[in-house]
Amino acid sequence: MAELKPAQQDDTRDVRALLRGLPSLKGPYEPVDWESFPDTPNDAFVEWLRDAIRVGAAGSQAAALPYEPHAMTLSTVTADGRPDARVLILKNVDDRGWHFAAKAESPKGRQLQENAACSLTFYWSALGRQVRIQGHAHPLPAEECAADFLSRPVASRISALASRQSEVMADYKQSAAQLAHQTKEVQALFNKDPNYISPGWLVYAVYPTEVEFWQGATDRQHGRLRYVRDEDGSRASWKKERLWP
Repeated sequence: MAELKPAQQDDTRDVRALLRGLPSLKGPYEPVDWESFPDTPNDAFVEWLRDAIRVGAAGSQAAALPYEPHAMTLSTVTADGRPDARVLILKNVDDRGWHFAAKAESPKGRQLQENAACSLTFYWSALGRQVRIQGHAHPLPAEECAADFLSRPVASRISALASRQSEVMADYKQSAAQLAHQTKEVQALFNKDPNYISPGWLVYAVYPTEVEFWQGATDRQHGRLRYVRDEDGSRASWKKERLWP
């Protein structure tokens, strides 16, 4: 890796000072009883998710700000080995893994088709907590994907079907007009068949191999516990490991 050269002009001082002036991990945070953590990361995650909903929602209401404890970062790998990431919404958690929805032809859909390895990251600042999940994403059965698509608001279904997600617009005005035309066509399609299902709509479950729970601390002696999957034939169990801060 090539070493970066010094900046030609020191125009980063203001940004550096701005960043250093921002608070982080100020707490106080509730202590975590790591010894009583559930036997599976799924159960542990649901407990922390409920805490995030309860504590975060209260702070959100006080500040009159939106709060999305089910938001997560999905990280994938491109065909040439570059990491790629974006924020999505968690749909469900069960014994198959953590669920999210995607268009098959979207960048993340194409990347997962070529390489199912991925990771999920949750961060709940109100609690100073983070959860990191490593695993492989697998599409759920077609009937579950269809049910998820039909559960979305009509406007979301229209947008999912009409848009060409993340494709380059060669000419903005022309592409905007084309999108408006496609949106009208899709709207007419749904008016005719309200239960139309996009053939490219998928719901993935990330089947985890490792899950790490991280509790931040004001003294930076962060708490960490990792679940590592131990599979033997058709049975799967988890080993819990305490990690250094």
